Amino acid sequence: MPRRASSSAHPLWLIAAALLVVAAIVGGLLIRSQGDPFRAVAALPVKDYLDNSSSLRGNIYKLDATIAKSIDWSASSGRLFAVESSGEMLAVLVPPQFSAINIERGQRYVFKLEVGDKGVLRVQEVRKS
Repeated sequence: MPRRASSSAHPLWLIAAALLVVAAIVGGLLIRSQGDPFRAVAALPVKDYLDNSSSLRGNIYKLDATIAKSIDWSASSGRLFAVESSGEMLAVLVPPQFSAINIERGQRYVFKLEVGDKGVLRVQEVRKS
């Protein structure tokens, strides 16, 4: 009586498939985590900021916003922009250290910013999104 061929998968193929699945999951997590450069920073509560900006003074937040227009420029202070976020308009001060970045109307950026004295939103880092 002839022997039948084994129909089960070879253990090496199972191990290779498991490693491939793990590599795909890790790769997906790495790619997705790079999409948000300030993922560890809390989002600016826009409504709270507009209600009482002094209560948020000294805190650091991220803000995903679209540049609405350039308001003012100073060599010592930097550039002041009007940005739109969550349907609200805010003023953001971009210090002179970021003067090499070409910020234009209609572009979308993610800002890491600090709520300064008198509620001024002063940018610490900026990334185009």
